[in-house]
This record gives sequence, C-alpha cells and structure tokens, in this order.
Amino acid sequence: MNSNQTVGRIVGVLFLTVMAAYISGAVLIDSILNAPDYLTIISASKMKVIIGVLLELINGIAYIGIAILVFPILKHRNESLAFGYVVFRIIEFAMQIVSDLSPLILTTLSLEFVTAGAPESSSFQTLGTLLIAQRFWANQMVFITYCLGAFIFYYLAHQLKLIPRFLSLWGLIGVPLVLIGVMFEFFGINLGTLLGMQMGLNEIVLGIWLVTKGFNPFAIASESELIYNRSLDYRKK
Repeated sequence: MNSNQTVGRIVGVLFLTVMAAYISGAVLIDSILNAPDYLTIISASKMKVIIGVLLELINGIAYIGIAILVFPILKHRNESLAFGYVVFRIIEFAMQIVSDLSPLILTTLSLEFVTAGAPESSSFQTLGTLLIAQRFWANQMVFITYCLGAFIFYYLAHQLKLIPRFLSLWGLIGVPLVLIGVMFEFFGINLGTLLGMQMGLNEIVLGIWLVTKGFNPFAIASESELIYNRSLDYRKK
C-alpha cells in the first residue's frame, strides 16, 4: 500500500510538471508564431523557440511516464484499457513531435527569408503559412489523443476509487468539453482554450492532491483482494 501511495505522489509531481512545461512552452512558441511579422522575428528568437519545444516535449515525456507508472495499478481493473491508455499517451507524444517540427523548421525558413531581404510576396510566406497550419492540425491530434487517454485514466481511476470521486468525475465531464472545443477549432471558432482550461485546472488540482495524499491505498488493496477471491472461486469450480 505504501508503494502505491509513493507511486501516486510521483504521478502527482509529473502532472504538475506536465502543466508547467506545456503552458510555458506554448506561451514561448505561440507568442512568436502569432506575431504578424513572425517570419522576420523567429530567427532572432531561435533560442526561445528551442526552449519552448523542449518544454513541450518534456510535457509529452511526463505523460508517458504517468502512463507507465499507473499501468500496473489500472490493469487490476481492466488490463486492455490500461494498455490502451499507454498506447494513446505514446501516440499523443508522437503527434507532439510532429507539432514541434514546425517552429524548428520555421527558424531556418526565417533566416533564409531575412537573408533574402524579406520580400513582401514570395514562396517564404506560403511555406510559412503551411508550417503554421501543420502545427495547428498536429496540435488538434494531440488534443484528441490526449482526451482518449484521459478518459481511460479517469474512468479506471473512478472504478478503482484511486482518487476522490469529484476529481474523477471532473475529468470524465471535462474530456468531452475539450473534444467539443477541438471540433469548434476545426471550423475556426476559438473555444478550445476556454474549454481546455478546466481540464488544465483539473490536472493541477489532481497533481496537488496526489503529491499530498498519493493514491487511495485501501481501494487498490480491496480491488486486489477481490480479484484474488474471484480466482479462488474459479479454482474451486
């Protein structure tokens, strides 16, 4: 029981790391890419872009770490779903890498653009627009796979009573809202950030709770005992 509580506290630290890394990375990168003259300034801000990319990748690595740590616990309830949770986190990280390629390529494109004298109309702008679009669509795939993984986590956490009920229900309700925000983004309606904030807040509260309390050890113990008893009943039959 103590080991599971320790795992819970480590998972809590990782949840807080996820939020700090993602928010910091996104702010650094998007503050540059959203500027009207991004093609001019991005090469001069190369270090900021690299730091932002690294922070976003740390976010993805931390999510995979969470999935690996909780897999042995979640599989007590449903091994297939627990494995699916790990798979979705890996796919999410792959989409994050695709998303982060765009700003890195844009730093090279920006340098060439400035060297060419920043022509007002050229293939530079077209390529820049395509790279911005690539990041946008890759990010949407990140959010979709994030939601699929998060739904599995909160569902199994609720079934196992690993965390307080209000946190698991908050996550289960919040995931569809994020997906709705993603759908609106497809049509150019910017609700994704607003609807996504509640899930970010959820994971901050969850992280703080887990760092303080860890997973509910008695729920894990009772689930293991239930499985063991079922196994004994099956053998008797």
